[in-house]
Amino acid sequence: MDKQLKESLIEDIGEKRYNHSLRVMETAIDLGQKYCTDIDKIKIAAILHDCGKFMDRENLLKMAYDFGIIVDTCMEHNPELIHGPLGSKIAEKKYKIKDREILESICYHTTGRENMTILDKIVYIADYIEPCRNFPGVEEIRNLAFKDLDKSILLAMEKTIIFLIGENKIIHPDTVKARNFLVIKSNELR
Repeated sequence: MDKQLKESLIEDIGEKRYNHSLRVMETAIDLGQKYCTDIDKIKIAAILHDCGKFMDRENLLKMAYDFGIIVDTCMEHNPELIHGPLGSKIAEKKYKIKDREILESICYHTTGRENMTILDKIVYIADYIEPCRNFPGVEEIRNLAFKDLDKSILLAMEKTIIFLIGENKIIHPDTVKARNFLVIKSNELR
């Protein structure tokens, strides 16, 4: 990892979150090798996936406004969701990433989206299953990710949706669309 990038990320997101990003990158590389995907893109997208996750609610909203990010109702009521689109903008402006596929995988790594690319899927699920994640069902999803990427993402999204319902939190429409897309695709393959 480039020393300057490492120092800049640690300064922005802290060492703990940087170490999480390293674990996500390592998991994503393993998945990328399994699914024969561009490892260079995976490394960049995974290490930068949380580069927008470093501020309190007020600063997140201000930075989103400064970057022209439209904060929808879901983001307004769950500022945690802002860091994906904000991270995409920071990756583009601060870290000079021009590749749209990388930027979009950063943008949607928390919510997912309809018709996700392989890079989107790998960054999404690597973030969900990185080795320090520990919650009921994570081992099943970890194992499934290396057998059937779509099924692992579908299961992860369903667990997330159930959790959000249990916490009386808003579910982002992109997650619902992503899940529905995967269900339709899965049913068509039967």
